[in-house]
Amino acid sequence: MTRSRAALLILLVLLGLAVAGCGGGDDEESTTTEASGSGDGTTLNGSVGPGFEISLDGTDGLTAGSYTLVVNDQSSAHNFHLTGPGGVDVSTDVGAEGEESFEVELQAGEYTFLCDPHASQMKGSFTVG
Repeated sequence: MTRSRAALLILLVLLGLAVAGCGGGDDEESTTTEASGSGDGTTLNGSVGPGFEISLDGTDGLTAGSYTLVVNDQSSAHNFHLTGPGGVDVSTDVGAEGEESFEVELQAGEYTFLCDPHASQMKGSFTVG
């Protein structure tokens, strides 16, 4: 009987943690960063998961040029998908976890990053000047 109670308690704690990690208020649903001046060889650092979080660092001060996008995908329930001008369209796979790198050629304009399965909740954008 004690084992059953312990197992039930563990299950309830895990369920509570899962629900807490899947939250996110309106103020956490999107990230927008304005950018306008950088150069070739710069690394942009993306992250998705483990909860309903997505972010992209390194977008301050961007100008058109070549960049390395390094994505840390921390959840098999999500992906990181970047699209924008000049045919930029790169993404990690839903179901996969780990770090993945992409070489991208950014042009002036608006770019969007999101999680395809949760696009209404997990998204952000930035502008290249």
